Formats: sequence, structure tokens, C-alpha cells
Amino acid sequence: MQQIIRVKNLQHHFPDLKLRFPDFEVLSGQHFLILGNSGVGKSTLLHLLSGLIQVKSGSVSILGSELENFSQSKLDAFRGKHIGVVFQHPKFVNALSALENVLIAQLFGKVTQDRSRCESLLSELGLGSKINSQPSSLSGGEKQRLAIARALACGPEILLCDEPTSGLDDDNAENVYKLLVKEAASNNAILGVVSHDSRLKDKFEKRIEL
Repeated sequence: MQQIIRVKNLQHHFPDLKLRFPDFEVLSGQHFLILGNSGVGKSTLLHLLSGLIQVKSGSVSILGSELENFSQSKLDAFRGKHIGVVFQHPKFVNALSALENVLIAQLFGKVTQDRSRCESLLSELGLGSKINSQPSSLSGGEKQRLAIARALACGPEILLCDEPTSGLDDDNAENVYKLLVKEAASNNAILGVVSHDSRLKDKFEKRIEL
């Protein structure tokens, strides 16, 4: 099996905090969960894996590329092409429609804009009737699904999600989990979830505990 992610000797220093992360690897076909309590560095690890924070100490290899060797501009380009990120509190351009918010992800990812693909993603996620709606008019659940569509717009090999089920009741947490797995599979992406939600613990064969 192909190695997709490898983390080794990874640390990140804040002025008042030093974080050390366990070594791990993720192989092709493995969805994975990064689990831990608040404050242990889960979101920081997601930012390091996605290139939102530059690696200063240790090594992160994604799809055979060593991220510590990349400039920030190269990290941004690499993320745009290979990694989709669903943030816990996603932000949208409210002056644009839902469809335009997905299309703009392709623009920033420097891939050919494909309106048909973006419309198809929105329809798959139950937002086909909302393509011309502004994000501010969407419900919380609809915004979450719009964020997933945006993250998948460039056809990433890796889909990373930050706390997608926190604050949800059991039924909705299960629905979001199933949706993420379904969308990752239908787009041939590996799913990585960062969470403190212990309900997810038994749903992932590959678990990294911080």
C-alpha cells in the first residue's frame, strides 16, 4: 500500500507552549482520526498537515513531498491541488452565491474551473436548490455541507476535517460522519478527522491519540 502521510519527530513551538506529536503514517485507503482533549494541539496538527502552518521542527511527508522544505507560497499551491480542509467554523464570501463560493476554491487551487462538477457536488450534498443562495441565508447544517463541497472542489487526495461533529447530538453526529465517509469515497479521497468527540473513536481503524 502507498504511504500517503508520514509524520516524524514533529514539534511546534508557541511562545508559551511546546507541542510534540507522535510519529505515525497513513497508507492509501486508510481513513484516520486524530483524537484528543481540548488544548493538546489537534487543530495545530491539522494545520501542519495541510500546510497552513510551516513545519519548523521534524518532518511531514504528504504524497511523497516533504512539507518542511516548502515555502509558504509553495505550501499554499500544494494544498490547493492535493488537500481539502473543512474548518470547524467555515468562512464564506457572502457577496457570492453558494455555487460561486465553490467555484472560487478551484480558482485559488489553480485548477480549471468546472461549473458542472461544482453543481454536481452541491446536488450530492443536498444543496442543489441553494446554488444561487448566499451563504448567510443557509442554515448551520447547510453551511457545513457547503464547506464540504468547497473542500472537494479541486478533487483532493486528502480531505481534512476539524471537529465536524462537536456540539451535535448523536443522530446528527452520525449523519455528518456518514456524509464525510461517503463524499470522501465518491471523490477517491482519504478522510482525516480531528476531534475530541469520543463517539468517533470506534469508527476509524486508524487512530492517532494526542
